[in-house]
Amino acid sequence: MKGTLVKRADKLAFYGVPGEGEGTVTYYRMKGFTEISISKNSKEYTRQYVDEAFEETDVTGYSPSVSYAFDMYKEQTPQSDIVKITDDELTGDDAIREIIFVDLTSKDSDGKYLAKKRSFAVIPDSEGGSTDAYTYSGSFKAKGPSEDVTVTISENTLTISE
Repeated sequence: MKGTLVKRADKLAFYGVPGEGEGTVTYYRMKGFTEISISKNSKEYTRQYVDEAFEETDVTGYSPSVSYAFDMYKEQTPQSDIVKITDDELTGDDAIREIIFVDLTSKDSDGKYLAKKRSFAVIPDSEGGSTDAYTYSGSFKAKGPSEDVTVTISENTLTISE
């Protein structure tokens, strides 16, 4: 096989935390996560026509979700925000966050990267399931279409700006 292997670390996720001002969001790199796994959850329309011996399938939609798990660290803003949503049992718009997935293999001549941005509902599942570290897990479920964006990552790689 020829080509360059894309490492898991070449795909970064940045979690949007609402700021003090109306509509302000700061994006922080999602560090300390042991799982960030994307499922497309394709919706299918399958049928078999009477004059054919096989079924046909079409994709009619998607319901993307991202499963997450992390070891809890202090001073990690995305983790603290997810813990607040979990502990305070926030619902509705209070539990919606934007995530930007950045492809580090797509750097252009201006130092910008291609990325996908989407709003997600934060769906907590469990906490404390490890004896080594305090852990949290759950999923992010899509709240609308993704948007293609071009991003610049700051030097410290903790924040991102569009």
